[in-house]
Amino acid sequence: MKTKISIIGLGNILLRDEGVGVHAVEEMRKRYDFPPDVHLLDGGTLGLDLLPLIEGKERILFVDAIDIKKKPGTIAIIEDEELPSFLEPKLSLHHVGLSDLLFASSFMGTRPAKIALIGIQPEKVETGLMLSETIQKNFEKLLLTILTKLQEWGVEVKKKIEKGAANVFGHSF
Repeated sequence: MKTKISIIGLGNILLRDEGVGVHAVEEMRKRYDFPPDVHLLDGGTLGLDLLPLIEGKERILFVDAIDIKKKPGTIAIIEDEELPSFLEPKLSLHHVGLSDLLFASSFMGTRPAKIALIGIQPEKVETGLMLSETIQKNFEKLLLTILTKLQEWGVEVKKKIEKGAANVFGHSF
């Protein structure tokens, strides 16, 4: 089955909250089973290198740390026509790549019909691997926002059964 939807986590995991998009997509992969036409991808800071990965998709959902000039931990959804103007002020170097990516896909006529960016206002963008306490506290809300957007798009996501949990017949997996 052809992949119709891609969920792409963006960011640099070496800069604390800047990597929240990558962490979110990886956590989604651990917790949920997705239909075969949905692809989860760690987009890191790839920028234009993502172009072949979004071509032919119907919908793209980016997840990232974004500077929306709000309190750290605030979550926003920016969609379709709002994206180009939103990406003008840059939070980090990979946003240059995202705006270029969207421009290139439009220019080539391969831009997906629907594009959404779910972002969270970072608290700490500095060298380190751990997300800030504020982002950790809002991480579940970020995941729920992603699930809600997918549900709006008609994507059925199922929670994975935890290993060692009893099944309906009382046996462990």
